[in-house]
Amino acid sequence: MRSIAWHEAVWVGYHGRGMIQRLAWTTVLLVSVLLAAPEAVRAQPAERGARIAWLSASAFSPALVKEFEDGLREAGWVPGRTITIDYRAADGHYDRLAPLLAELLRLDPQVILTAQTPATQAARRATGTIPIVMVGNGDPVRYGLVRSLAQPEANVTGTAFLVNELGIKVLELLKEAVPQTARVAFFVNPANPGAAPLLEDARAAAPRLGLAIWPAQVSTTAELDRTLDALLKDRVDSLWLGPEAFLLANRRRIIEFAIANRLPAVGPSPAYSESGALMSYSPHISSLVRTSARYVDRLLKGAKPADLPVEQPSRFELVVNAKTAKALGLVLPPTFLLRADRVIE
Repeated sequence: MRSIAWHEAVWVGYHGRGMIQRLAWTTVLLVSVLLAAPEAVRAQPAERGARIAWLSASAFSPALVKEFEDGLREAGWVPGRTITIDYRAADGHYDRLAPLLAELLRLDPQVILTAQTPATQAARRATGTIPIVMVGNGDPVRYGLVRSLAQPEANVTGTAFLVNELGIKVLELLKEAVPQTARVAFFVNPANPGAAPLLEDARAAAPRLGLAIWPAQVSTTAELDRTLDALLKDRVDSLWLGPEAFLLANRRRIIEFAIANRLPAVGPSPAYSESGALMSYSPHISSLVRTSARYVDRLLKGAKPADLPVEQPSRFELVVNAKTAKALGLVLPPTFLLRADRVIE
């Protein structure tokens, strides 16, 4: 059995199109939030009972895995005894998803969890019978994963969120916190299916915010190197980082670059503010993970995915890194700090 590396991250998938069709990026925004510890792990075999698989385009954080397993315990399951959980993570390399999924399918899971749209797409292509639970996904309607949020119909259900609206909200918060901001490097990964609509929506919203969007499309370290050099030459004054696996994996490098050049960085994932970005605004990831555990419990007890509506998050979190603000020489408005759910000193 293949072990995986656990890092800190969030997942997410991209998307676009209208209120419901702007669901995407998933963590990640679980989404996203799945990158953190260096040790490798293996699934603990259950003495009896159920078996489930979790496939993620990003890596996994021990904190979120614990949250999920605690959710299963609340429902009466005992991980390692009455239920086995097999984890596989592509660490931002989408070409690894299919072989990792093949490994998981050989283990004969009763339910598959997926984090980020590419992982869900890979699972949906591989099986039309095993129930699939999205853990904070991109627009499942746009990508043909479900017929509607209220009536999924096929073998896919779970949680999804409005990441395009969320991305624009982060731009609004950036402008409020740093009014002099005018030119934003908008980082997306063109390999992600939601990159183009996300960038399109940001460009459409930018004029009313008094911003210009500088597209930073990167999917390799070489592209990242060139982009960081170019944005300085083009006088970009801030960075927006999407909750996407490749960007999350490289977030520390990007954020260190931003601080060194006195550029505020923001994004819709707490992994960014916790790594030194000025702020983040995102769904409450732990709540989404707990919800996923409830979906798994119901499916293992006989419910059908088609009868379980896709849920959207109701809790969001604004995290401000006051230490970074000081390093950047910024004085944030007191009213802005009062609105923060968490301030990193």
